[in-house]
Amino acid sequence: MKKCILITIVLRVFICTSFAQTTLGTPAIKNYAHSEYNAGNEIWDVKQDKNGILYFANDEGLLTFDGSYWKTYPLPNKSAIKSVAIDPKGRIYVGGQDEVGYFFPNNSGILKYHSLKQLLPRKARQFADIWDIVIHHDEVFFRTIECIFELNNNTMRTFDAPGGWMLLSQAGGRLFAHDKDIGLVVFKDSRWQSCVQQPTTNLRITGITEFNNDTLLVTTRKNGLFIMSGTSLMKKVSSVDGALLTDLVNFVQKIGDDRYAIGTSAKGLIIIDGKGKLVEQFSNSQGLQNNNVHSVLLDRDHNLWLGLENGLDFINYNTSVKNIYPNRENQIKSNSVSIFGDKLYIGTSNGLYAAPIGNRQKDISMVASTFTEVANTKGQVLSLVQINGHLLAGHQDGVLQIDNNQAKLITPGPGAWMMKSFPASQDVIAGTYTGFQLLKYNGTGFSFDGRIDGIYESLGNLAVDKSNFVWATHPYRGIFKAQLSADRKKIVGYTQYTEKSGLPSALNNHVYFIKNKLIAATEKGVYEYNVAEGDFARSVFYKPIFDKAKVEFLTEDGKGNIWFISNQRVGVIDFSKRSANLPYKVIYFPELAGQTVKGAEYIYPHDMENIFIGSNNGVFHLNYRQYVSSDNKLNVLLTTVKAIAEKDSVIFGGYFIKNNRIVPAQNNQQIASLSNHWNSFHFEYTSTLFAQKSNEEFSYKLIGFDKDWSQWSVKTEKDYTNLPYGKYTFSVKARNNLGAASAPVNYTFIVEPAWYQTIWAYFVYFLTVAYLIYLGIKAQQKRFALHQQRHEEEQKKLSYLHSLELDRNDKEIMALKNEKLEAELTYKNKELATLTMQMVDRGKLLLNIKDELMVLIKKLNIPDASYQFRSVFKLLSDTEKSDDDWDNFAMYFDQVHNNFLTTMKAKFPNLSSTDLKLCAYLRLNLSSKEIAQLLNISLKGVEISRYRVRKKLQLSTETNLYDFLIEVTK
Repeated sequence: MKKCILITIVLRVFICTSFAQTTLGTPAIKNYAHSEYNAGNEIWDVKQDKNGILYFANDEGLLTFDGSYWKTYPLPNKSAIKSVAIDPKGRIYVGGQDEVGYFFPNNSGILKYHSLKQLLPRKARQFADIWDIVIHHDEVFFRTIECIFELNNNTMRTFDAPGGWMLLSQAGGRLFAHDKDIGLVVFKDSRWQSCVQQPTTNLRITGITEFNNDTLLVTTRKNGLFIMSGTSLMKKVSSVDGALLTDLVNFVQKIGDDRYAIGTSAKGLIIIDGKGKLVEQFSNSQGLQNNNVHSVLLDRDHNLWLGLENGLDFINYNTSVKNIYPNRENQIKSNSVSIFGDKLYIGTSNGLYAAPIGNRQKDISMVASTFTEVANTKGQVLSLVQINGHLLAGHQDGVLQIDNNQAKLITPGPGAWMMKSFPASQDVIAGTYTGFQLLKYNGTGFSFDGRIDGIYESLGNLAVDKSNFVWATHPYRGIFKAQLSADRKKIVGYTQYTEKSGLPSALNNHVYFIKNKLIAATEKGVYEYNVAEGDFARSVFYKPIFDKAKVEFLTEDGKGNIWFISNQRVGVIDFSKRSANLPYKVIYFPELAGQTVKGAEYIYPHDMENIFIGSNNGVFHLNYRQYVSSDNKLNVLLTTVKAIAEKDSVIFGGYFIKNNRIVPAQNNQQIASLSNHWNSFHFEYTSTLFAQKSNEEFSYKLIGFDKDWSQWSVKTEKDYTNLPYGKYTFSVKARNNLGAASAPVNYTFIVEPAWYQTIWAYFVYFLTVAYLIYLGIKAQQKRFALHQQRHEEEQKKLSYLHSLELDRNDKEIMALKNEKLEAELTYKNKELATLTMQMVDRGKLLLNIKDELMVLIKKLNIPDASYQFRSVFKLLSDTEKSDDDWDNFAMYFDQVHNNFLTTMKAKFPNLSSTDLKLCAYLRLNLSSKEIAQLLNISLKGVEISRYRVRKKLQLSTETNLYDFLIEVTK
């Protein structure tokens, strides 16, 4: 009996020991409490669609999460949802008490519920919770305890439970169910049939999943694991049987090659391999909110989501960054790391811990091992260094030498910060709380060789150059450069560097030898020692990287890359990659921002798969090779578009629809067109790369409004207000810290013009403006006409006044002319009268002379008087006939009487000169006697001449010759 008890105890110890040994690295766990997602506590089931959006079965309805925003969609009757499934078209099947159906987005991309309850037979429309939903081929199956519903081609049929359906699961291309009375069955030929030879009614089967080849892994509630091969069911022994037999198993699911996740009610999530060996366990002690795991989802990035009894947890399972806890029971900060021999050593604030890693994998975090405390190391371990094949630890008590998991104090104290070896020597110098100490190597180990006198300072950071100068830093007094004596027993001289030596300050400086140069990391960037000048100057190489940022730590790895911590940000200057025109690329790790030990920052770059960073709780392990080669596809989703007015209206709910399927891009036939009243918009966007939320940045552009893309930002929303009418496309893209960017997602919408901005309105405006212009032109024309009329009237008035003035002037001129003409006429009349009287008087005179001469001749009785006075009579006759007087007369006469003679000659060319003279004399109204004297004819001759003229003028007897002559020149 004692022997059995002993065997049982040993077995339990073995089981517990093997169960406790998991991988060293623990992925980060993100807890989502119900207060964060604002729904019920319990998460019953988890699924993910093609876009990466997560769907959770919750007591308050369907809960969704896109990486940034949570949304809850209750069922019409507000009942709890216990399971969820998504078909290839994107339909999200759910069920609750007395309700079954699916969610699918409408044309606006907003999820809407579509009930299928009406397809059930009337007697089956009352049912309890739907615990499982499975999409098998083109059919959808729903499990309640009492019945299984089959949905096929929009019809539903039911399968009542003989004793109670307890499981519905699909594995290996087959659909299984478990009933209390008939055990495990498979759906074949449209009915449920027994599938194993062994009775299974006594087994409460909770899960079935693919295993190796054609076999399946089966979990039971309390009876452990089984392997199903063909129609046989065999017990599977595993290292976790002890845990499974003492707990309730909720499910099993294959989560990767040779990895199986088992959800329990009290021990969290257990992950085993195909041999049944424990790989990892996630429970309260690892960071879960609750140990009762209802469901697990391996998302498309190979990370785990756990639906818990109390909340939701995300395990960054496929991560390059993990936590390594040397003591899971006590949070202790880690100051140093070293891989020595076949062990991983971590120096902490409370001792040194070691974990065997044996013939380790490349990634040490994947090694299954357990940490133990190295004896005699209680207290603060400040540094670890390998020198001459030995591991030395700087400890608060002094320098420790670590051998075979034992620590030996080799210095008498005080505490030692750091140890450095001298070039081409086996001697070691230690920086302590009170200066330097010298250690000697004796072939088997190190021994204390005394204190090095000369400096009494706490020197925590050391570097030794090729000339054996020792560089050390004091947190408040700057940098020291010490020259030792030949025997290294004392300091023969030292130089202290502060702000006077080119450093920005004497505070918080650290010295390193990197790429054969002495480098000082300061509070304002990196400085480099100038050997020729003997002081420090800002480093040209590091300036574009850090500028004046605080740099807390620098170290160089075996590949020549420089790892650093700056302003609590961990990063690397990778010379194997290029960025723009630079021969290197700077990569930051946002996951580690603010996680390092402030004041004691530390990075241990062992190789590309194993980078260790000290933290306040253990260390971070970074698989850098995996990190930079991650093939997780970065995506971006536009999750919500709201039109904002007095009341917000969702115009897009995050899903693009085409041909009744969810598609990745907007359908051109479903472009929203909104009235001008809705001209302000709110956009929400995200990425479903859940493991890299701290690495994401977004850039957006509203095509049609913005000219350029926005600056990269972590914001996941954007507002635009008072957009003018037009067609717009909101485009957003995402990028991570490695510079990889997603393809942009676009959403096009139209803001319609207001009624007063439509084409018809503009046409009316055009007509109105044209009419107004017409009226304006007419009014202007009218005003112009009136103005012109007034102008013309004014001009007429002025013209009239001017004409009056002209008339007056003309009259005055005419009067003057008339006066002149009258004067001239009077003068000429006088001349004519004078000339006429002269002619008349001359005629009378000549006639009297002739008569007197004749009387005298007769009186004197002069013989031959006619002959003797012939010349006198001839002279008198010639004088009478002379035309000179007539010519003068004719000239004056025409001037006075409007060219009377000229006119008469022109009109009556048959008139002789005598006739013309007669007409002229008659025009002067001379008497016949006067005419006779002028013409030197008798009175009778005048009458004859008058008769002859009348005849030539063809005058009738009634016409007065004088009157005719007066009228000729009028």
